[in-house]
Amino acid sequence: MHYVNIRKGSFIERPNRFIAYIDIEGKKETVHVKNTGRCAELLVPGAPVYVQETDNPARKTRWDLIAVEKGKRMVNMDSQIPNKLVAEWLREGNLFEEITRIRPEYTYGSSRFDLYVEADGKKIFIEVKGVTLEEDGVVRFPDAPSERAVKHVEELKTAVREGYEAYVFFVVQMKGVRYFTPNMDTHPAFGEALFRASKAGVHILAYDCETGKDYIHIEDEVPVAFADTMEDKIGEETYLAETVVEWYRANKRELPWRKEPDAYRVWVSEIMLQQTRVEAVKSYYERFLRELPTVKDLAEAEEDKLLKLWEGLGYYNRARNMQKAARQIMIDCHGVFPDTYEEILSLKGIGNYTAGAISAFAYGLPKPAVDGNVLRVISRLTGSREDIAKQSVRKRVEDMLEPIIPKDAASDFNQGLIELGAIVCVPNGEPKCGECPLSCFCEARRQGTASEIPVKSRGKARRIEERTVFLFKDGKKLAIRKRPPKGLLASLYEFPNVQGSMSMEEAVAYSKGIGLMPVRMKALGNAKHIFSHIEWHMTGYEIIVDELERTNEKGFLFIRAEEIGEEYPVPSAFEYYKRYAGTI
Repeated sequence: MHYVNIRKGSFIERPNRFIAYIDIEGKKETVHVKNTGRCAELLVPGAPVYVQETDNPARKTRWDLIAVEKGKRMVNMDSQIPNKLVAEWLREGNLFEEITRIRPEYTYGSSRFDLYVEADGKKIFIEVKGVTLEEDGVVRFPDAPSERAVKHVEELKTAVREGYEAYVFFVVQMKGVRYFTPNMDTHPAFGEALFRASKAGVHILAYDCETGKDYIHIEDEVPVAFADTMEDKIGEETYLAETVVEWYRANKRELPWRKEPDAYRVWVSEIMLQQTRVEAVKSYYERFLRELPTVKDLAEAEEDKLLKLWEGLGYYNRARNMQKAARQIMIDCHGVFPDTYEEILSLKGIGNYTAGAISAFAYGLPKPAVDGNVLRVISRLTGSREDIAKQSVRKRVEDMLEPIIPKDAASDFNQGLIELGAIVCVPNGEPKCGECPLSCFCEARRQGTASEIPVKSRGKARRIEERTVFLFKDGKKLAIRKRPPKGLLASLYEFPNVQGSMSMEEAVAYSKGIGLMPVRMKALGNAKHIFSHIEWHMTGYEIIVDELERTNEKGFLFIRAEEIGEEYPVPSAFEYYKRYAGTI
């Protein structure tokens, strides 16, 4: 959303809610204030403001107040803009997938909601609130009592009971805030109504805005915190950290990466443990460190060797990113693994969790390491039904935990929370509450809702892809080929395969089409492999040909079957067919 005819001025005073006096180029001008709220912390004498000149000659006031500078932050004050912003943002494909209708100012009961939307087969009400009140990065609403706002929130609850979907959307008209919370000082009734509405199924959202003197647009989701929030509950339990540390030291599993936890070893283990079970990682971890014991060894390793060491773990970009990060360390850090959270986070392939884990486990720095286990533990402890798939929720948990991490036991505290989630507060089935040292103040246990928490939104369904896999052999060797350097399973080796599911007759025709003469063949059965976004359904054939070298297909390599195990990294997607590689 952009403005035109913007001028800069200096705030003088505000005689009433509707107008302000602004100094514009040395002249005192009367300016219309669209935002009739208090705004006392924004409109202070001398504050730089931005006004828009009206193009309506009939207007008594020539100017509208648009924005104000508060320190280094630009705050938009146009109370007529949030509804338009949300409607524009929705039309851009946000929040809902298939919107068929957006209608402003829709009457329901005795309320007039800001937006009515039809999308994804649902009828939706959205009440929009602009937020300009900020202090120390915390934004609040309202800045003055509003009985109308309370009435609208209560009516949204009724709408939900009658089958509508309902939202209260707080448009934070600035950037760089920590979280949103109802203003319990100014109007506790609104905060209480909002909390009851959230429990009744009304969605409460807050998004910040990229704001300038002549533009504003919605940017990122902001955490929403009610009174008695996650932060309150965790912060009140001053013994939580001590309890977790004590329990971990008495109950931790003996795992190879917990011995000699230097930064390199912690890093390797944490990258391997992403998307992979602990038991499966153990042998890979030990073999990897035998072959590549230092950052320098990893940086200089040949790609085929690196991928062969990773073979079977999947998600091969993890290994490639590790090598890129190792080369960063060799160049930028002179071969020494960085020892600050910020430097670690700057390495290729390392996000908040891994940077926190290395910082805490290897260096004892009080930084949080929040993975799925920790999100589950904290969600159950606090009874939170916020979607843990949202980055804003993860960030909020990180911010909540960091102040309570004991400086002399950062590693044991972080690993203790992770261990609790792994072996006690388990994801599937009933959590072992009787074994949990924190069960005495667990909200989910008290409410009997542990099986419903945490809440995690589902990702998009995987695409099914049919493929036909060929084991071409000539009695001595078999054919493999290297995949392209980019994309799925990049630079790994595979058995020749094509898209689509072929019958035996079609497989024979394909073989002849690439210059091979089948002598004998048999069906090897079907196999399935699941990637993060694709699911392969495979049909396989073993085809004995008179001579492999006769093929006209480019890129085939002809190798002995045992070389697959020794030199060539073949991904686990083909594991079912690897068992037939040595048979004739």
